[in-house]
Amino acid sequence: MQQSALAGASLLSGAALKANPREKAPAGAPFNLYYGIHDGMFAENAGPDFLDQIRWAYDMGFRAMEDNDMMKRPKEQQQKIGDLMAKLGMRMGVFVIDDGDNWSTSFTTGKKEFTDKFVNYCHEAVEAAKRTHAKWMTVVLGYFDRELPVGIQTGNIIDLLRRCAEIFEPAGLVMVIECLSDNPDLYLRHSADGYALCRAVNSPSCKVLFDMYHMQRNEGDIIQHLDWAWDEIGYLQIGDNPGRNEPSTGEMNYKNIFKHVYRKGYKGILGMEHGTQNPGKAGEMDLIKAYRDCDNFL
Repeated sequence: MQQSALAGASLLSGAALKANPREKAPAGAPFNLYYGIHDGMFAENAGPDFLDQIRWAYDMGFRAMEDNDMMKRPKEQQQKIGDLMAKLGMRMGVFVIDDGDNWSTSFTTGKKEFTDKFVNYCHEAVEAAKRTHAKWMTVVLGYFDRELPVGIQTGNIIDLLRRCAEIFEPAGLVMVIECLSDNPDLYLRHSADGYALCRAVNSPSCKVLFDMYHMQRNEGDIIQHLDWAWDEIGYLQIGDNPGRNEPSTGEMNYKNIFKHVYRKGYKGILGMEHGTQNPGKAGEMDLIKAYRDCDNFL
């Protein structure tokens, strides 16, 4: 009787695994959208090496990556990352064009010492993009200049962005200007203002980076603001609020947001620019489960 009971339990267990193969097949299935991981996001499960993290994330179903600090990496490492991504068929998201002055008043002043330096750095960004097969690059417009009228600052920014666009257009690259919520001294905080700047620059190489975490803090009404600025949005980033962690850890309904951008035909990357609510290996798996749940919108 005991042997029969054990045999029956074994059969039931096997049937359950076949009916719900949660641990293996679904884990590696590609998501409906291109969610882009960051370095360190899966370091507990995959180890400290970024290349190993990329491979592990691919096995989990992710097909994109972004890296804010890519330009700070040695050229040889950039090439290795680009080669691995190409081999796996993964897409490269944004890296930041940061010449060291972005978080200052450099864009708004119009001063030659700042503008020429940034333009030169844009040329370096083109080479980094070639090595990593990147298309999009984040640009932070920095702070207000309290000694200049806002309209003059806006004109200075438009002039500099036009110079940069002339560099990126021939290479088929897109700089995405980010609206931020870090503090009220930042020039660009709202998606409508980013939309207006891109209209003024009038280039396919200048678009808005719509980071949903920042926009939830600054303006809310995410789906409506996405629709209003859609024609000038070039890139999306994710983070729930409050906390700036994975979807479903805050107040935002990411399942509906993902469904909305999918139905609008968005083919770009959604950068996972956020932390992990829970620590350790289990916390990383919780993050993946949150994305699986929110991506289940079809």
